[in-house]
Amino acid sequence: MGNNRKRIQIIIFIAVLLIGGYTIGSSLFSKDPIPREGSTAPAFTLMGADGKNHSLSDYKDRVVLVNFWGSWCEPCYKEMPAIQSQYAKWQDKGLVVLGLNLDESPITVQNFGRQYGLTFPLLFDNELRMRDRYRVVSYPTSFFIGRDGKIEKIHVGEMTEAFIEQTLTAILNK
Repeated sequence: MGNNRKRIQIIIFIAVLLIGGYTIGSSLFSKDPIPREGSTAPAFTLMGADGKNHSLSDYKDRVVLVNFWGSWCEPCYKEMPAIQSQYAKWQDKGLVVLGLNLDESPITVQNFGRQYGLTFPLLFDNELRMRDRYRVVSYPTSFFIGRDGKIEKIHVGEMTEAFIEQTLTAILNK
């Protein structure tokens, strides 16, 4: 009995090492550059809860706030009213908000959008490809992208309305 337990522990340990090694290796040797402030935002096209495809390139010459979120994430749903409020305030000045959901069902995403009165596009990051491409490891994470397509600001964690307004004011007035 003791030998079998030891074998199982060794197998589990090896599996954890292999999975961890693969995860670290795929990040280190990814062909995609790590998104940083000042770098060009990685392109994407994702299906929205509205049934339309949304491409980052559709919003060229506009300021874009890309927010990675999940309905299960407390800081994510706590910041949504502030994001919606700032979107309503600035959309006529060229602001686009794209909420990239982290692989939840369409029903969950649509219900979340209705519950919080969200009017900006909610996109499905199926298989978490954009999360990986943007190197998002904590939720929520937001990317403020300038009219030139470059990342102006990256914010990890919950945003206050004052922070969103201050950041957008600086970017939109450039």
